[in-house]
Amino acid sequence: MAKTLIEIKQGLECHVGKRLKLKANGGRRKTIIRSGVLAETYPSVFVVELDQDENAFERVSYSYADILTETVELNFLDGNKAILMEQ
Repeated sequence: MAKTLIEIKQGLECHVGKRLKLKANGGRRKTIIRSGVLAETYPSVFVVELDQDENAFERVSYSYADILTETVELNFLDGNKAILMEQ
């Protein structure tokens, strides 16, 4: 797992435009699994455009700290799981 938020951000910038499967902690023992495309990265957050046939809304955003604290896990569907997202 990456040690800093900057390393996480830099790792995600390489994957902008790629398909991914997102696994997020929804609270109260809920796990949310969604698929989509990593759309954009910003200084504090990243945006995922979700597949419309599976989800009620178009986009979600998470902070890089969510990856650091393992609240969100990203798996890119091209077969590569970025080192910074591994447990």
